[in-house]
Amino acid sequence: MKIIITSIFVQDQDKALEFYTKTLGFVKKHDVPSGAYRWITLVSPDEEGSIELLLEPNEHPAAKEYQEKLFADGIPVTMFGVTDIDKEYERLVEKGVKFTMKPTKMGEITIAVFDDTCGNLIQIIQQ
Repeated sequence: MKIIITSIFVQDQDKALEFYTKTLGFVKKHDVPSGAYRWITLVSPDEEGSIELLLEPNEHPAAKEYQEKLFADGIPVTMFGVTDIDKEYERLVEKGVKFTMKPTKMGEITIAVFDDTCGNLIQIIQQ
């Protein structure tokens, strides 16, 4: 068994697609109509055959509440790995991304947290 897709709840699929591709640099793999919404998955540009990130609508009340409570408590919903966190931090700040935590060394790792503009906090990590 292996992980092939992981999902993140978003308030607006179009806005999320724009942010995750144009700002963060992910690549759209699937964008398929699925009822009132779409099955939108993204992959890392360097690993297009790797794990996909599903931009899942938060329309279910439980999903919306889960997303809102994590955000209010400052808890990131997922973590993305980066090679050079300071360089990535500067790149994203230049693109207007708002960080709630600047790069912070914690033992052997450095982390930072930003707002994805779609209802989530995302953590980046350099190991």
